[in-house]
Formats: sequence, structure tokens, C-alpha cells
Amino acid sequence: MLTGFSGGELILEERAAQSRGRRLRGRFPYGKPAVLSDGGRNGRPRKEVIAPRAFAYNVERKEIDIRLLVGHRFDKPLASRGAGTLTLTDADDALTFDAIVTEGVQETTWAKDFFAGFAAGLITGLSPGFRIPPARVSPNAEKVEEEDPAEGMAIIRTIFDALLFELSMVTSAAYPEAEVQARNWTPGLVVPARPKLAGAYRWR
Repeated sequence: MLTGFSGGELILEERAAQSRGRRLRGRFPYGKPAVLSDGGRNGRPRKEVIAPRAFAYNVERKEIDIRLLVGHRFDKPLASRGAGTLTLTDADDALTFDAIVTEGVQETTWAKDFFAGFAAGLITGLSPGFRIPPARVSPNAEKVEEEDPAEGMAIIRTIFDALLFELSMVTSAAYPEAEVQARNWTPGLVVPARPKLAGAYRWR
């Protein structure tokens, strides 16, 4: 499963629910480039963009259980759509969630750790966990191209279709190398942006 990261525009708020649950609201913006790697000493930077409504397939199918987790750990759930404690709203600008962390879940060690980290301002990031559908289902699910030379030399991956399975609460720090390596994505053909050259390039 791949993970993506917000581009610094995450809005997260916490408030008490009448049922003594704790309510969380978050927003993952679409169309915002995220720097996955600076390329190191000799490589090229890598960026990723999640296109508007890229997560629509699973979001629109209410029978698919999407979960809110801590740190992409399925053994550390905070809420889920199947349990009726997670609501997703998709729009062209962002995917928004509303979650209620029930009183029982609040008693778990991972929920206590999360709320302590959140209160301290240490866990305020939102990261989606997703898979790219097979090419036979969505042949144009992603595109890899070179950045406009006027803006930089990065390789940019744009995701148009992705199967969302979870949203995770993560630290708001810049993307750690360990998380970037865990993505394990390998682009196919790289289409040059400018200048346009004959043929195609493969990123190695």
C-alpha cells in the first residue's frame, strides 16, 4: 500500500461530541505537490501530486470500509466508515473527513498516545493509504513526467485514480526517508515536459 502526504494545508480540529466521544475533522488538499525526495547528492528530486477526486472510486462506494488510523497501523484504529464513526466528503479541492473517536476507543493505549501527541502539536499531519488500480481497470491512473525546466529538475508523478483504504494521523514533520522508502512506487514511462523530445524516458 502506498501512502501520500498533505502539502502543508491540513486543517485538523478536535472537539467533544455529545456522546462523550471526541470528534476529529481533517482535510487532505488535492493538486498540491509533495516533495518525496530531494534526490540526495546525485539524484533528481521526486514530487507527487494527487489529482482532484483521485480517491473517488472507494469514497463513493459506501460499502467499502475506510478507516482512520494512527501511523498507517491497522491495529491502531481511531474510527471507520463501517462502524459509522467516519464520514468522508469529496470535492474538487480536497477530501475532508469527520470522525468520532468513541469513549471506548479513547481508552486504548494508541488513542491516548495520539491525543497526547496531538495536544502537544506533534501529530497533526494527515496521510492517505492507497493502491493504484491495475492498468486493465484504469490505464491512465497515473502519469510521470519531468518538471518544467523553468521551475526545477524534479520527476513528478501525478495520480489520477487510486483506491483509498485508510487515512492516518502522522507527525507534521517533513517526509522522513523511511516513509518515502515504504512507498515502493516505480514509475513507468517518463514523459518530458519541456523541451519536447522524441521518444520517452524511463526513470531508473
